[in-house]
Amino acid sequence: MASDKGSATVTRDQLIELLNEDLSREYQAIIAYVIYSQALKGAAYMKIAKELEVHAGEELQHALTIAKHIDYLGGMPTAKALPVVLTEEATGMLRADLDNENNTVRAYRERVRQCEALGEYAIAEDIREILRQEQEHQQDLATALGEDVPDVSKQQEAGSR
Repeated sequence: MASDKGSATVTRDQLIELLNEDLSREYQAIIAYVIYSQALKGAAYMKIAKELEVHAGEELQHALTIAKHIDYLGGMPTAKALPVVLTEEATGMLRADLDNENNTVRAYRERVRQCEALGEYAIAEDIREILRQEQEHQQDLATALGEDVPDVSKQQEAGSR
């Protein structure tokens, strides 16, 4: 079963399981953004700290949307968050957030394909909207780090080999 989870074709139960993994990642993002938005120090980080507060609210909306779809599919939304990297170093916080967003973008791209393969087009549309915001988060974080937005499709291909 685990080998099938990465493919575009999944069962309804597998989709529930995968959406719960996504929900755990959303919880992680909420927690990280709340902590990092308050812990970032220095004039250079004030603008991004305010943006992270906005991100926290958006991630909460994502979590609510994903939980709603898990319930619709007949599952129970998880209460588990993925672990949050705790560091006092500003670039470490931003790097952890960017890594988390990269993982989220990869997962949601796959989730759109899986939802469509199951004929769950409304869920796919909601995930597309979440994906749009997650890609904006990626851009905000990469810009704050002085980097280009990572091409997660290349990372995904390299990671699957």
